[in-house]
Amino acid sequence: MANYFVGDIQGCFEELELVLAKVDFNPSTDVLWAVGDLIARGEGSLPTLRYFKQLDGSAKVVLGNHDLHLMAVAAKIKRVNPKDQLDALLDAADLGSLIGWLRLQPLVQELPEQNIIMTHAGVPPQWDIQTLRAQAQLVSKALTSQDYIPALIAKMYTNKTHVWDENASELQRQIYCINALTRMRFLRPDGGLDFDCKLSPDDCQDPSLTPWFNANGLIKETHTLIFGHWAAVMGKVENPNIYALDTGCCWGNHLTLWHMESDQKITQNKLKKS
Repeated sequence: MANYFVGDIQGCFEELELVLAKVDFNPSTDVLWAVGDLIARGEGSLPTLRYFKQLDGSAKVVLGNHDLHLMAVAAKIKRVNPKDQLDALLDAADLGSLIGWLRLQPLVQELPEQNIIMTHAGVPPQWDIQTLRAQAQLVSKALTSQDYIPALIAKMYTNKTHVWDENASELQRQIYCINALTRMRFLRPDGGLDFDCKLSPDDCQDPSLTPWFNANGLIKETHTLIFGHWAAVMGKVENPNIYALDTGCCWGNHLTLWHMESDQKITQNKLKKS
């Protein structure tokens, strides 16, 4: 049995197939962990979702911001981003089934034997493991409720909820959890989330901002953290217990697969379209 962790696929399904072929991935014995953003900018969002759905117990997925946005687009709350290639997915006869499957996916996955935690964007440094689990569960509970669209999806689009407050309302804590676990990059001096700078830490011109993985944190002292989301980082994090797996395949770079047991990364370059 092998555990493979893959970075943001973003609809790059052909590249996913190729990188899995390089390691002879076998869903009967192996597990494929995905850091979220299964869909969006690539041409293969529909086959990507279908593939992970049929993998069933052989896949461990967390939701990314693009996956959550798909729910809003499908519900006609938001318009499709012109840069996303979602027509085939949105026109698919099984769209409802695929959305239903996505709603069952959590914001956090754990491999307890190895003290591994996987989220899409990272973990707020001020949270301990109990807080992470509890707040992520609140979001999962809301996503599986019948009124998830008006109760959460329609209300999650705000940058105002950027500072953690354990005494905030349940909805505000859900929104902060989504913002932190699926959108976080830099932190402001007060520990709040910054949503403006998407550059790499080396290129950011604001000295007051700190990459979340460089801030003093509770969970990163005891766990290995796996995340994606931040393509500009290109996998370069100095902490040996933090793995950044988004290497911008949809932007013309490559898809990264991490084999946990051997601590090796396998990559597949973005295919050039003729």
